[in-house]
Amino acid sequence: MTGPRYKPSEAARSRFLLKRILVPVDFSACSLKALRYAVPFAERFGADIYLLNVIEPGPFNDFSSMPLMVPEEELLADAQQRLLKLAENEIEELVPVNAQVRSGRAAHEIVELAKSLRIDLIILGTHGHTGLKRVLMGSTTEQVVRQAHCPVFVVREVEREFVSQPK
Repeated sequence: MTGPRYKPSEAARSRFLLKRILVPVDFSACSLKALRYAVPFAERFGADIYLLNVIEPGPFNDFSSMPLMVPEEELLADAQQRLLKLAENEIEELVPVNAQVRSGRAAHEIVELAKSLRIDLIILGTHGHTGLKRVLMGSTTEQVVRQAHCPVFVVREVEREFVSQPK
């Protein structure tokens, strides 16, 4: 049974004080999918999108300890360029974008940036690992959901879609 389509009034739309959306991006298909969800939210509510990429330290917790590794400054600069290119290619000009790169533990950096910027909503992707894979890898998404001071919208890698694919 289908009734008339509900059109929210301006008053109903204004109840959502959604001005800052944080989208952590690791450049995986899952995180790019989360970004595709964030753009319509930002357009609808007049919000800014904050992209964040976190470079996690290697096993020695120091980027310079392994001579064959790329220096941290180069990794950060490369990630910043990739975020800017992503913003240019994926986000319409109507949505203001801020791109940041940090180094550290991903969940911690996401939660801390959300606090410092007074983010209203975090939209992030999850691969949905379970069992041993989750135990071994940990779950950044789960940690963010538990620790964030604001709502977290989780986009699963495989789910029923409600955002159309780009053409």
